[in-house]
Amino acid sequence: MGQNWLVDRRFPAVMADILRHAPPLPIVELGAGNGALTRELLNLGRSITAVEVDRRCLTRLRRQFGARVEIVAADMLRFDYGPRAHHIASNVPFAITTPVLRRLMPQAHWQTAVLLLQWDVARKRAAVGGTTLLTASWWPWYEFALAQRVPAAAFEPMPTTDGGILTITRRTHPLVPHEERVGYQRMVREVFTGRGHGIAQILRGQLPQSAIRQWLSREGLGERRLPRDLNAANWASLHTAVKDRRHQPPGRR
Repeated sequence: MGQNWLVDRRFPAVMADILRHAPPLPIVELGAGNGALTRELLNLGRSITAVEVDRRCLTRLRRQFGARVEIVAADMLRFDYGPRAHHIASNVPFAITTPVLRRLMPQAHWQTAVLLLQWDVARKRAAVGGTTLLTASWWPWYEFALAQRVPAAAFEPMPTTDGGILTITRRTHPLVPHEERVGYQRMVREVFTGRGHGIAQILRGQLPQSAIRQWLSREGLGERRLPRDLNAANWASLHTAVKDRRHQPPGRR
């Protein structure tokens, strides 16, 4: 199932400590595995729900933690998160990182997610060295941060790449209203897949030239910047410009 158990106890402790500073909500652990992270989460004094699909792991988890942890036999890609506010923690199997994120991001009730991913994936999601389509698609509603690198030797069996601890925190004040998410994400996808040698050329399908120049000037961006160079505020501002343009009467466009 692609599991790589955390055997270096320093890193489960780091992940738990991040949630120690988050609001005191219940925690859902996705893929509890051998219980290394579960043990550290219990030290927080929160309600813990451990989700696991491997039957052997389920038996060990029940033996280790008994009634102290709610053990749920479920696939993390199909788990029902329910309506109550909570946090997420997970040592995510590297092979299903993207499906897990795509399943997690639209969920409405979690507040903070602390995820152990491949190092390169964690960096991309935190927009280190440039953002990606997935991160830009959700930036108005979440903040992404890279917490720490985890060496491959911290896992057993040892993977071919290091890991990285990524934190995702729901924004208290979204940069784009929730009801505009579909239109915003459509725009982001069109910009990322648009043709051109810079953002000014790419945006020709979204805005007239004069509006593109005004937006670039307002955001302090050069014409040759690429979609990967935009930050969360840039994307939210671009959405507003495109939305306002589309809502203008035809004679004023």
